Amino acid sequence: MLDNRIYTFINLCETMNYRKTAENLSMTQPAVTQHIQFLEQEYGCKLFNYDKRKLSRTQDAEKLLSCARSALYNEINLRNLLKRDKPITMRIGATKTIGNYEIAQKISHLLADNNILLSVIIDNTENLLRMIDNGELDFALVEGYFDRSKYDCTLMKKVDFVGICKKSHAFAGKMVSPSELYGQKILIREKGSGTRAIFERFLLNRNYSINQFENVSEISSFELLKSCLRQTDAITFAYKTVATSDSELTTFYLDEKIYGEFNYVYLRNTSAKAFVDKFKNI
Repeated sequence: MLDNRIYTFINLCETMNYRKTAENLSMTQPAVTQHIQFLEQEYGCKLFNYDKRKLSRTQDAEKLLSCARSALYNEINLRNLLKRDKPITMRIGATKTIGNYEIAQKISHLLADNNILLSVIIDNTENLLRMIDNGELDFALVEGYFDRSKYDCTLMKKVDFVGICKKSHAFAGKMVSPSELYGQKILIREKGSGTRAIFERFLLNRNYSINQFENVSEISSFELLKSCLRQTDAITFAYKTVATSDSELTTFYLDEKIYGEFNYVYLRNTSAKAFVDKFKNI
């Protein structure tokens, strides 16, 4: 059972505000301060600093937060496992490419197991990682980049990252350079998306940026995005899986071969890996 002061610490790390933490936990603000002071004395380090009335976490606080989140996850999971007369809940997150095109068969298999209750969230990488931090997901299948020092991960697979357009587009089947993208209608995913992050990283490595192109629109839904590609001369950049899912679309290639990774991501030092292994081996 976790010490209540750890719950206070985690909540303060999330709110970065003593008053809000006190309200969230139905405590007084001095009590929150006492809990943090106790932890600082217990671990012999400073956890928070004030600079110009702005609260910030120290490096030691970041280390403690990582361990505390893992401990909280294990505590909650242990309680669930001890409820022998109830099905186990598996909370899975997936980015939109993976959720829409990669895992339907595995999810269907789990739905047939009466000993498992499923919660599946489809969202962008940034939001899924936040949900892992908050203990709201057991693991997430994510594309693109994440802080590998903060999470454990297992590779699902590597996938080609390509340009996508309708089959009658001038780019269809060709190789293009960033300079040839000027004048094109470019559709991109929303900020926080792993797909967008990979495209932006490619541009950055070539000394370009999204802001240099005049006709760029954001669309968060892959189904809407594909519909727009079919009906216009717009282009987008995504994993090849997206293109092969639609008979009216095809690929073109950037002048540098790009691969992206699909990874199982979960909190370090937690029992979440058991869920990952079960899902992976279906």
